[in-house]
Amino acid sequence: MKRFARLPPLHCLIAFEAVARLGSGTLAAAELSVTPSAISHRIKQLEESLGVSLFKRTVNELKLTSAGLEYLSVVRESLESLSRYPAGSTPAGDRVQLRISSPPTFARQVIVPRLQCFQKLQPDVDVVLQLSVPFVGLKADDADLEIRFGSGSYPGLEVAELVNEPVFPACSPAYVERHGPFDTPADLAKANLLRCPIEPWRPWFKAAGVELAEPAVGPQFVDVGLAVEAALHGQGVALARELMTQSWLDCGLLVRLFDISARGQHAYYAAWSASSPQFTYIESFVSWLKGELRAAGGDAKPA
Repeated sequence: MKRFARLPPLHCLIAFEAVARLGSGTLAAAELSVTPSAISHRIKQLEESLGVSLFKRTVNELKLTSAGLEYLSVVRESLESLSRYPAGSTPAGDRVQLRISSPPTFARQVIVPRLQCFQKLQPDVDVVLQLSVPFVGLKADDADLEIRFGSGSYPGLEVAELVNEPVFPACSPAYVERHGPFDTPADLAKANLLRCPIEPWRPWFKAAGVELAEPAVGPQFVDVGLAVEAALHGQGVALARELMTQSWLDCGLLVRLFDISARGQHAYYAAWSASSPQFTYIESFVSWLKGELRAAGGDAKPA
């Protein structure tokens, strides 16, 4: 195997081909569902491994050098050869297993209802979906791809934002009947505000223009979905996100209290290692999921 020791990583070759074809690191990043900085890092890694410059960099564009042009033809021929083999389905014994960890609510409300669509696109990939404890930044063991609810800053990992929805207060109709009315945001002072350490109330209070304190007593839920489910059972008012609660809102199990939303403190991200042997399948899943979320309107921003 020593004769292959100097082969550059496959994801670097794919990034190089995309930048060369599109003429832009930003466009290549969008196509591959990674950040522009990740593309830059891969191109730099490739150039350092080859010992040549592949692009001439100007303020507004990237142009291939003569070495880059020569190398591009080799890379494209190699990638096309790899993509053509095997021509048929993968034998059952060689199926790919893609392990994905996700917070419970995201898994239940987003991934599971759509998973069959991905399996049709990638019939030779077996997705293993496991749940993670949804504290910000907590890493799940043995996962090829992690869905994280947090800041998006995960050093050493490739990161793609999946959905960043605004938050708004919601509760059950029964809770409104027993403890309402809630005509203005200030009326929440008399409500039991359900607590979640990764979904604080401060951003919404600020957007609503009310001076209420962050709730400090009562049950605390470590997953935003658990807080919403407590609201479903009439235990108080929770901060909700539309994509995660749409079915409950549509059927009337939850009611939105005010037409005021705020950007939450955190968002959902996909995170993975660039050195993962499942890298190609990870990027395929992330690209597919981002497309599904765009179609569902999951990239909504607060008004």
